[in-house]
Amino acid sequence: MKRFRPLRSAALSLLLALLASGVLLASSHREAPLIANDPLADNTDVYAFRSPDDPNTITIIANYIPAELPHGGPNYYTFGENIRYEIHIDNDASIPGDEIIYRFTFKKVNEDPTTFFNIRLGQQNLKTTYTMERSLNGGESFETLIADGMVPPPNIGPRSIESGAGLGAVYEDLIEEAITMSGGGERVYCGPADDPFFVDLGGIFDLGNAPRQNGNPRDGLGEYNVHSIVIQVPISTLLKDGAPAQPESILDPNYVIGVWASASRRAVRTLNDGGAAPDDSGGWVQVSRLGMPLTNEAVIPIGMKDYWNSLTPYEELADTLLDKYFYNPELALYMDDDLFGGAVPAFAALRIQRNSLQSFDFGNGQDGLYGLKGSAAVAGTALDDAIFGTLLLPGPGQPRSADLWPIFHTGVPNFPPYQLATGKNGNPLAAGKPFVNNFLPNGGDMLRLNMAVPVTGRNDPAFSPAGLIQAAVLGLTDPAYNATADLEFIPNMDGFPNGRRLEDDVTQIELQAVAGAALAAIGLWYDDYTAGSPNPVTQDLLDVLTYTTGVTKNDKAFKDSFPYLAAPWSGTETDEE
Repeated sequence: MKRFRPLRSAALSLLLALLASGVLLASSHREAPLIANDPLADNTDVYAFRSPDDPNTITIIANYIPAELPHGGPNYYTFGENIRYEIHIDNDASIPGDEIIYRFTFKKVNEDPTTFFNIRLGQQNLKTTYTMERSLNGGESFETLIADGMVPPPNIGPRSIESGAGLGAVYEDLIEEAITMSGGGERVYCGPADDPFFVDLGGIFDLGNAPRQNGNPRDGLGEYNVHSIVIQVPISTLLKDGAPAQPESILDPNYVIGVWASASRRAVRTLNDGGAAPDDSGGWVQVSRLGMPLTNEAVIPIGMKDYWNSLTPYEELADTLLDKYFYNPELALYMDDDLFGGAVPAFAALRIQRNSLQSFDFGNGQDGLYGLKGSAAVAGTALDDAIFGTLLLPGPGQPRSADLWPIFHTGVPNFPPYQLATGKNGNPLAAGKPFVNNFLPNGGDMLRLNMAVPVTGRNDPAFSPAGLIQAAVLGLTDPAYNATADLEFIPNMDGFPNGRRLEDDVTQIELQAVAGAALAAIGLWYDDYTAGSPNPVTQDLLDVLTYTTGVTKNDKAFKDSFPYLAAPWSGTETDEE
């Protein structure tokens, strides 16, 4: 490979200015045919991040019930009965399956069935409580940590919540009262919240019209609520057996966990005459699951979505039937002018590498890095069959097996070539500057989080919703970080896809990843860069890094402390009020 000289200062200044100016770019809402008819069991999002105000803990959020109308009475949304809501944690790749499972089940009562109102004179109908159980042995046994936990009522409106004719309460106080410390040391909240996911759903699903070519973008989930399960867990509880009490480095592989959430129902439901409640019986069947955002929504095709929901991540990793959708993702077809790129003008800034370093073609159906398989060039790297087996270069015609597939299925190791191009001297396969290690090759689609990575303060000027994309940019271009290839903390190394923070713009990040941003970060630059030239900050790279869907933040500000989510919208509230 040819060498390149350090980035020119003018290009560096331009790139940092663009990022600093705020020019930045749905998760799982009604994403599969069967679960779209069962909203109470529908996962919408999962988040996992080191708590910014309590860094000895990890906060995990699992949201359910998509697109709740705040005024959706008289039977307002709440968690469903006869459903198992579960948060799963994998912390040891040497042991198949989950190590830790948190299980939540809910029950509802009507305190005053004589009224059609949900709340009246201090009493609630559909009043919901929960039981929280925990398994530390992969589901073989569970212990109850919380019984009769409080779920706040829906935020119906001021008369129902605040007046003497209702509860005579302040809604924020109801949220605080619902926060519970479990018998296992977890802080827990179960209840309504503003949907923290932000995206122009209307534009995205209008054949990729984001940013909209005509008209203004709109947060398709603005002023909608979800129901959230939020747990804040000590890092010591989540560590695998034998891990050191303090990490050996900020990328300690012993500190990597995988997180996913699911919902399960009984296999048989029998409807009864006379308005009686249905009878549920039989074994439990998983009907929904979620780890990485957008997987089932925008990667898996509609004919396979229900099948994907039925699998655990461990079954998915063993079942190669779905791999092809990551090796050759549909979205990449619309980021390639030789295919259908011209049909989606909103993605014009997103163009994948077809001739990176005048050698490597990552277009759908092409070989990517497969031509190097077994060669001296990949010896001793993660692409060497002797190191990680055939996971990353499984065969020809599967170009994204080296970047998109591991991001979703194994996490990324701190191992060549998965290090920043800083220090590689033009050879993308060489060792470079470490910036991520969330490698956990034990299951398929999960959020993977390295708990040793320090927190980037939410009020830090360096904080960015671009997550690891921004960390990569700083590691490549900022003199504070690109003067050495040594491991050091770079702001936003704790961002998606190393876990997922509430503020992370995952739609932008994932579209940039499909457009080859991760390949560029490790030195497989865009086609308008000539191998050996001094400056890889080309127009194609700038186009990808400055792409935006037009919706870049949530409709409400997040809280600074647990449960971090914004309060749910009221049934009488709009953002103009």
